[in-house]
Amino acid sequence: MKRLFYFILLVAGISSIHSCKDLADENGDPLVDLNTNTGLNGARALHQEITDFATVADYHYSGLLLTKVNNGASVTDIAYSGDRVSKITFEGFLDQDNDGSLDPGKVTFTQLFMYGGSGRLESITESRNIYKLAGTPPAQVLDKQTKSIYTLKYNASTGKLETLTMQTGLDVPGTPFEYTAYSETQYTYLGDNVSKVKTGFGTITAGVNDPIVWTYEYGFMNYDDRISPYTLLPFAYKISYLLSTPFYGHRSLMLSPNNPSRSSVTFLPVPLPTPVVTSTNFTYDPQTYMTKGYGVYYIYKPL
Repeated sequence: MKRLFYFILLVAGISSIHSCKDLADENGDPLVDLNTNTGLNGARALHQEITDFATVADYHYSGLLLTKVNNGASVTDIAYSGDRVSKITFEGFLDQDNDGSLDPGKVTFTQLFMYGGSGRLESITESRNIYKLAGTPPAQVLDKQTKSIYTLKYNASTGKLETLTMQTGLDVPGTPFEYTAYSETQYTYLGDNVSKVKTGFGTITAGVNDPIVWTYEYGFMNYDDRISPYTLLPFAYKISYLLSTPFYGHRSLMLSPNNPSRSSVTFLPVPLPTPVVTSTNFTYDPQTYMTKGYGVYYIYKPL
């Protein structure tokens, strides 16, 4: 159980720490103003996600390809082989215990992406370093290293992502590596949109998965028929983002082409699980792209 608890707390979501509402991108190109109703015509890219207090994500491109995402607390670099994401590297600070504040220890990881004959993403390998503050004066000192592998499987008839499994373990120099924890995630759809995500966590003993101990279920309801901002981001990057922490199942709405105005999360092992439900009203631009929801503004730029 301690190994499972360590695994759950091992990584957490990317958080934001500063606020900025730019009306032009780094190249001086105009963005969609929050107060205008003219929108963009033609090809566009997602430039920023911001709240009234913070920048959630700042997206950078080389031509049509997303190459960097940052928010002041972290930087994610994206490399390609042709037009496919081949490697993602992350460096920054995470909320590893999911208490709403960034931990002082830095986290870095590298993910390598493998594709099948059909061109679909099939597996991701990851090496992660976790640091802690130590010494006087305090400095970042390597605390733990982990290795993980993620496997994606798709429905044979629909082609949609059906399951995502993970195995992870500590990488200790001079010691044979073994996987010690796992997760299994199942995706359910309503049309093209994700309607339910169910993730179970367990430990691994001598190469055998023990019974699942903790299970979270995320629901997405009341989808509109408008365009999600996340349709503009690469599928591989969205998967990487969701895998950055086991607490990011609620962000699986990124995989849907439309926008759900209600979502829920339920911790199933409790005797009488009670869903925690959130809801929002959306705003859109004239091209039907969503521009605000769940307290986040979405800023676009032309391509």
